Amino acid sequence: MPSRIRTYSRLTREALGALGKQVRLARKQRGLSEADLADRIGIARSTLQLIEKGDPRVEIGLVFEAAVVTGVSLFEPEAATLAPQIARLDDKLALLPQSVRRPRREVKDDF
Repeated sequence: MPSRIRTYSRLTREALGALGKQVRLARKQRGLSEADLADRIGIARSTLQLIEKGDPRVEIGLVFEAAVVTGVSLFEPEAATLAPQIARLDDKLALLPQSVRRPRREVKDDF
């Protein structure tokens, strides 16, 4: 069975590219080589290069870890402000139904 090539929206590709460039800039500003940062994250240097290029195939956890280690802000400027945001999102999610179902098709019985 041939593998299916995954496509991503332009916005997704641009966001990944921007985050990758931020990681690269922060790494260079901190005087870290690719090998140094890759060692700190626990990944291969080639994986770090993919992160910095914005490759969508890299695990999101690794991308976020690279951002955190280099000091790139993800959602909030300070980690302490992220916990209340997570709590608010948990509250909103608790109000939603547990599952989402497709609407039933209406039977066309007018012959």
